[in-house]
Amino acid sequence: VQLVESGGGLVQPGGSLRLSCAASGFTFNAYAMSWYRQAPGKERELVARIISAGGSTNYGDSVKGRFTISRDNAKNTVYLQMNSLKPEDTAVYYCHALLRYGLEFSSYWGQGTQVTVSS
Repeated sequence: VQLVESGGGLVQPGGSLRLSCAASGFTFNAYAMSWYRQAPGKERELVARIISAGGSTNYGDSVKGRFTISRDNAKNTVYLQMNSLKPEDTAVYYCHALLRYGLEFSSYWGQGTQVTVSS
């Protein structure tokens, strides 16, 4: 299983970024996918999740109305569109998949991509 994030960078407050996570090594369209983030000195938190078929999503309270998660099952890729970015959105953003093997679950993370919101 491999999850590779891209699209992070430095952006001014109010700006936008789109993160991508390219997945491989599992049946992508069978699983929900998530984005998490971790700021310095803080715990990792859920940003957004999308179900396997892409029809249902949920978001952390701090990003509702500003971020949008989507997926392209033909490209095995999940996206996070981030608008109206704030300095408090600064964090390393991680792609996550929770895969089921029989009665057991395994958690997979990407390497993370840094998002910095600063003027």
